Amino acid sequence: MTLHLYIARKFAFALLSVGLAFLAILLLLDVVDEIRRYDIGTISFGQAFGLSTLNVPGSVYRILPLIVILATLMLYLGLARTSELVITRASGRSALRSLTAPVLTALAAGLLAVAVGNPIVAATAKRYESLSNRYESGVSSVLSVSREGLWLRQGGADGQMVIRASRANLDGTTLYDVTFLAFAATIGPAYRIEAASAELRDGEWHIREAKRWIFGHGIENPERAATEHEIMTLPSDLTRDRIRDSFGTPSAIPIWELPEFIDSLERAGFSARQHRVWLHMELALPLTFVAMVMIGAGFTMRHTRFGRTGVMVLSALGLGLSLYFLRNFAQILGENGQIPVELAAWSPPVIGILGALGLLLHLEDG
Repeated sequence: MTLHLYIARKFAFALLSVGLAFLAILLLLDVVDEIRRYDIGTISFGQAFGLSTLNVPGSVYRILPLIVILATLMLYLGLARTSELVITRASGRSALRSLTAPVLTALAAGLLAVAVGNPIVAATAKRYESLSNRYESGVSSVLSVSREGLWLRQGGADGQMVIRASRANLDGTTLYDVTFLAFAATIGPAYRIEAASAELRDGEWHIREAKRWIFGHGIENPERAATEHEIMTLPSDLTRDRIRDSFGTPSAIPIWELPEFIDSLERAGFSARQHRVWLHMELALPLTFVAMVMIGAGFTMRHTRFGRTGVMVLSALGLGLSLYFLRNFAQILGENGQIPVELAAWSPPVIGILGALGLLLHLEDG
């Protein structure tokens, strides 16, 4: 038990060290990038640094599997250099048994990342997008879906309404350059509204700088009867969660809210495949950490006097990167519906664990 705690503590320290190193590097690069995005005098250094602190957690979270394999290499190269692995073997512990502490530590780190890190990244991403839009002027949203813009529909007892917008914020609750076209149940098109922006609040759209045309019997010239409104409201049966299926990103939703959100989407008739893939990818993240630990250990659990340390490290990094890209590729296939959701999320870490296990049995205990 004492030896397991010792190795677990060293691995946790390696994880923290590598993670903080990447955090510092990415923070410096992002500060420079934020300053370059804006004209001189638009934002101060403090504002650029604030944007970077909100944007960098998401960047670090995406590369966590690579951080884990680098920490594993750091751990076992250190243990091999100090001959601690030789002493461990001499005490009668096999290679697989020596992996118990790093594997459990990686599993705990993965659970912590999913349970705590995921909601933090979702919150910081929303805040970053909000501040970025506040500082920018006339910059198109990254959520543009097609050349025609973004489309949404809502219904009610009086009929249906089609909503088109040029762009939207991160979770789709604020639309810009928006058009509302209402269809009555009996007479067809009832009215049309064009506005500069519309924000969803508590069951209604708050619309700014709007112009409204009314259609129907007795209206010969809709343009002559058109009215302009600085501020107006429209009732809506949409919710913040439902419209995120069309305009939002799954990473903007904390993992604790995803199951209920997916159920509500499917009840409303929306596709939730992308969100299901993201949910399973997040749930499989701890196993991905375990796979990275086993891959890194398989190539570095040998004494440095055997030589070829550089080749072994490069081989471990190559396999780790291959697993990382396989995971991303499987996610794309799952989102496109070409493979089942569960297969897309769980097969890469399982393949990594089984392959690393075979490597360990061959190199160490074979």
